[in-house]
Amino acid sequence: MGNKNKTISFRVNEDAFETLREIAEERDLSLSAMFRDYVDMLVAHDGQVQVVPEHELGSAVDDAGFPPTVEVPKSFVREHERLELEAEHLREQLDEHKRYMNHLREQVEEGDEDVIHLEDLDGDQDEQSYRLG
Repeated sequence: MGNKNKTISFRVNEDAFETLREIAEERDLSLSAMFRDYVDMLVAHDGQVQVVPEHELGSAVDDAGFPPTVEVPKSFVREHERLELEAEHLREQLDEHKRYMNHLREQVEEGDEDVIHLEDLDGDQDEQSYRLG
């Protein structure tokens, strides 16, 4: 599946639109780019984005900080990396197994020279013949 872009639209009054356009011009962005950046920020932080005027930015930061950070032990990171390598190795083995199975299927589909007729083994010509394979 591809990553398809979707369109979001909403209505604002004319004054709000003009204000948004001025903000976009100050930042040398199009309105679309400004909203895409905002949406990307919302998605990246699971909707936990604070919009604060720049002059209040220093006082708006709380003790915990935003976005929240978590320290992860090195052993956890190493185990995660080990599991990623193991998963990659298993994927390679699976691909190799699939190639081998496809090779065996091709061999079965290609040749009838390995078919043994039971009547050839028994020598009875009167009985119905069966085919193995």
